[in-house]
Amino acid sequence: MADAQKGPGPAQSPEQAAADLAEGTQNLLEQMQQWGFVSLRAQQLLAEFAAEQIADGSLAARSEAMMRRWMEGADAPAGYRLGVQDPMAAMRQQADIMVSGFDYWGKMMTAGLEGWTKPAEARDKRFHHEGWENHPIFAAIAQAYQFTAERMLAWADDIDGLDPEAKAKLRFNLSNALDAVSPTNFALTNPQVLERAYETRGESLLKGLEHMLADLRKGQLTHTDPDAFELGVNIAMTPGKVVRETLLYQLIQYTPSTDKVLKTPLIVFPPWINRFYILDLNEKKSFVRWAVEQGVTLFMVSWKSADASMADVIWDDYIAAQIDAIDTVREALDVKDVHTIGYCVAGTTLAATLALLAERGEEDKVASATFFTAQVDFEEAGDLLLFTGDEHMELVQQLSEPGYLDGRYMAATFNMLRGRDLIWNYVVTNYLLGEDYPAFDLLHWNGDTTNLPSKWHRSYLGDLYRGNKLAKPGAIRIDGTPIDLNKIETPVYIQAGKEDHIAPVASVWKLMDHLSGEKRFILAGSGHIAGVVNPPSSGKYQYWTNEDADVDTLAQFIDGASETKGSWWPDWIEWLKARAPEEVDAKGGRKPGKGKLKAIEDAPGSYVKSR
Repeated sequence: MADAQKGPGPAQSPEQAAADLAEGTQNLLEQMQQWGFVSLRAQQLLAEFAAEQIADGSLAARSEAMMRRWMEGADAPAGYRLGVQDPMAAMRQQADIMVSGFDYWGKMMTAGLEGWTKPAEARDKRFHHEGWENHPIFAAIAQAYQFTAERMLAWADDIDGLDPEAKAKLRFNLSNALDAVSPTNFALTNPQVLERAYETRGESLLKGLEHMLADLRKGQLTHTDPDAFELGVNIAMTPGKVVRETLLYQLIQYTPSTDKVLKTPLIVFPPWINRFYILDLNEKKSFVRWAVEQGVTLFMVSWKSADASMADVIWDDYIAAQIDAIDTVREALDVKDVHTIGYCVAGTTLAATLALLAERGEEDKVASATFFTAQVDFEEAGDLLLFTGDEHMELVQQLSEPGYLDGRYMAATFNMLRGRDLIWNYVVTNYLLGEDYPAFDLLHWNGDTTNLPSKWHRSYLGDLYRGNKLAKPGAIRIDGTPIDLNKIETPVYIQAGKEDHIAPVASVWKLMDHLSGEKRFILAGSGHIAGVVNPPSSGKYQYWTNEDADVDTLAQFIDGASETKGSWWPDWIEWLKARAPEEVDAKGGRKPGKGKLKAIEDAPGSYVKSR
């Protein structure tokens, strides 16, 4: 006889059933109590924040409104109206989107969510969490979003009736808007956020809310632990002294670490849009420390963050400051010339300084000039050109009423150029997931903003980005003297970043077209920061050179370029030493405070700490 079918297990005793029910009830009550606490605490945080805003009055509301206007992005395309388009073309575009949509949902219905093949766009790292693939509802949300975003961007590319500049503005703003409405940015449509909230019983959402309100209070997105770094302690800590101070800058001289040093010293001009210590982050990443170890007597300019007293500072003043630093070092060390480095906007300024010295017959004060991601011709200056329209210039004027532009606005602009990585990525991790801030020195520097003099900033955008006057001989006058970049015969080393979104390669290359002396161009891997700050010890990235003397265009350079793995710094120091190889003993004035220039305070100085 066949075995009898197994029946249910032994019946649970009334006592055990009662105990299980009591335990389940207790767990439910604890869960309800915990979520009730989370809800009440969130309401309390919001109420406290609202009370603060009411107490601050109209100033807080005005600042918030201004930041919102700034964050709306580039100026809208001038004169753009949908009605300008060919109606038939618009209908064909809509039909194409509808057909594609029917095809998408048809496949979804017939194949089923579980059988749906993940599209190529799902490689987007925003959707890397397994919840976007494993749960059919979230898979559908992700795929629908990516499909819609792809079609809308394609529509922007195909639209008729817009000039290239207007089309670029439309695409930039549309891309930023699409990034903003990604389902990853909302708690209820992000499976990773829901999973984290469940695991932490809501504590992650509460912590994220605290992060968000803290950022709203200070008016700036936080990327890293604000208490992780202290200037001169674990960041910007290469030994040195401030040896000169003016109303615009402090001059830092670094302590030599070799017995012999190059006779010709080096002055580094960093951008005043940021703090100088991007070149002195820590012992392993510091360009300053590495250059000193190569036997370079290095001086660094630390610019003052603008305040109301600097309302009338213009570009002429920054150029005069560079010349002042050059003359100060030449006299202090009793040398005829100096090497110079100009980074970003300070590189643009260095080019103007060299042109002015050439007009004055004083070009022999500078032995060489190195340009880090600098531009002098702004015809192809990239997405930052989108922030120079009439509407944006008017907004800059309003925001600069105190005599300076708050550095948080410039930080927001640069973040918007890579909004997916520098804004929305942190909205998810900091606010929705409630993760602890990392201790990341580069991000700490990125958030350490500087204010900009209002007159200088408006003229910089108007004369250089909009008018492209520096590229036109005689169009710009410095201290009453018309300048011409073509008269610069100083040997130059030009570095560009392959993925630079602030100073695009094509724009940086134009230095090769405008300068007349000996030139060496190298293309570094990565972008505006990592392409520069890439020490040899890291073993990261690569750079390209082309030794063909007949290279006239960027395309020709790239076609014949040779790739070298790792940092370009050794190539630069070899080039620098070849220009002026003579060495002297590292004594006397080669040590900070021991020569004509007396020590004022320890590096990194006080200007870099001013807010």
